[in-house]
Amino acid sequence: MNRPDDAPAGRRLFDSHCHIIDHRFPIVANQGYDPPDFPLEAYRAQTRPLGVVAGAVVSGSFQANDQTYLMDLLPRLGAGWAAVTQIPADYPDAEIARLDALGVRAARFNLFRGRIDSVDAIVALATRVHAVAGWHSEIYADAAALAPHIGTLSKLPQLCIDHLGMTAAGLPALLDLVAAGCKVKATGFGRVKLDVPSTLEAIARKNTGALVFGTDIPSTRAARPFQPADIDLVEKVLGPELAQKAFWDNPVALYRVKIAAA
Repeated sequence: MNRPDDAPAGRRLFDSHCHIIDHRFPIVANQGYDPPDFPLEAYRAQTRPLGVVAGAVVSGSFQANDQTYLMDLLPRLGAGWAAVTQIPADYPDAEIARLDALGVRAARFNLFRGRIDSVDAIVALATRVHAVAGWHSEIYADAAALAPHIGTLSKLPQLCIDHLGMTAAGLPALLDLVAAGCKVKATGFGRVKLDVPSTLEAIARKNTGALVFGTDIPSTRAARPFQPADIDLVEKVLGPELAQKAFWDNPVALYRVKIAAA
């Protein structure tokens, strides 16, 4: 894919975690939070200078189970882009397949915002969406809360944990999941309660294919929004070879996107 003229020389990023917020489509205030508009044009203006040329749009808690915004957005994003959506437990297989054809590649389970009843519910839906469309599953949670369920979650076809597992207390459980093949999003550095450099190092030591970088833009509800220096931090900690994996190779493989030729 062509690199934008204003992107850093040699840098090509797959943004594995971003949000597009468009109030033309249903928005559900969650825990009293009603996010401001953040349309595709604003996202592109902010990320083009960073070298972002592909990525995955993630449905936030405030978008609930709405799919209409993704149906509008994915065709406009084009090749190289995917989506992570939220669906109810009884969502029909035919509708899952229809979303897959549009570019949806994963189901999200938001334990931080209270939309999932149990780990059994996660496993049941995660298993079904993989069987129907090959989707992986993504969990937003304090990884410490997942510790009692590592054996069960490790059996899922493919799992990804958001925002480095959120807390230092969750790191042991997170590393156990990584050892079982789980991916981890190197995202949300301004919302986590852990030492980011040492956590990145620990995950990369456990599995060089685990980390997938994302901006988390527009960083809704984060104590500190994304900064371009977060990219530099990943490069500094991991070094050029492993940073390339996190920035591009790992997420492109995870989201199974088609990248346009240069």
